[in-house]
Amino acid sequence: MKTKSVPVIDINELQDPTTLAKLDLACREWGFFQVINHGMPQDAIDRMMREANAFFHQPIDFKRQNSRTHDNPWGFFDRELTGNQRDLKQVYDFGPGDGREIRPQWPQGMTEFRTAVREYYKHSERLAYRLLAAISTNLGMSPGFLSQGFGPNHTSFLRLNYYPVALTPSSTRDGHMGVGQHTDAGALTLLLQDEQSGLEVFRNNEWHMIEPRSDALVINIGDIVQVWSNDRYFAALHRVVPSAEKERFSIPFFLNPEYRTNYAPVPTMISGTQPARYKEINWGEFRNRRAAGDYADYGEEVQIEQYRTQA
Repeated sequence: MKTKSVPVIDINELQDPTTLAKLDLACREWGFFQVINHGMPQDAIDRMMREANAFFHQPIDFKRQNSRTHDNPWGFFDRELTGNQRDLKQVYDFGPGDGREIRPQWPQGMTEFRTAVREYYKHSERLAYRLLAAISTNLGMSPGFLSQGFGPNHTSFLRLNYYPVALTPSSTRDGHMGVGQHTDAGALTLLLQDEQSGLEVFRNNEWHMIEPRSDALVINIGDIVQVWSNDRYFAALHRVVPSAEKERFSIPFFLNPEYRTNYAPVPTMISGTQPARYKEINWGEFRNRRAAGDYADYGEEVQIEQYRTQA
């Protein structure tokens, strides 16, 4: 593992041509970058980290009272798979309900936890749309073009991650990781991480640690952006290495479209010499097939490679 820093971009003036050029280069060369001057209120960040810490240090039986299920993805879970391999972590997921089976589950008596989660979700959503507009501009489309599939029923969600201290320094010997190597299925991921390192990104056949910065959020593009860009940008493989010395917390926000949304390479990324490299993909179908390998070993995780054209 090497430590070669991912780009750090000041997005105070996100529509500035210089900033857009830096964003474009980061998406092409890394698929990962960190942003500073992102506008996320520090009090919302501090409150979210504090409440996540309080929740995950509750007894396991208390946390499992709000366990997610195959029918309801929101709540606590400690048996998640990545690439059909068990992760060494605990998670709590929050997202919009459907008024029926899918609904948020809140730990009893933790009213501040509920407030912190809802507030942080709101701020993350706002920042994610700003970044999506900038990427849309860089792909030669109008700022609002890519967000058309993200209506009131978008499926974005917030995740709280807890990585306990690994039992032994050799926890990775049998392939177990905090999170195994993967790409994110959706459009964008905004990650808040604490001071404990562990996140690594794969570039040029090497793993690079993404060192935490107290003033930054880590951003990575997902499979949807790779498809939109027709492989101009790529969703980079990443993983989390467990620590034998210190626990770790991180909080990603996953920006995902409505289930009914279909996506394919955008018109500006297609030409006579550069035909579309992907067939049209339905997000609901793709997400459900990917989730089948996340929640339990119901099948192989689907990848966008399976939607490539012969061109």
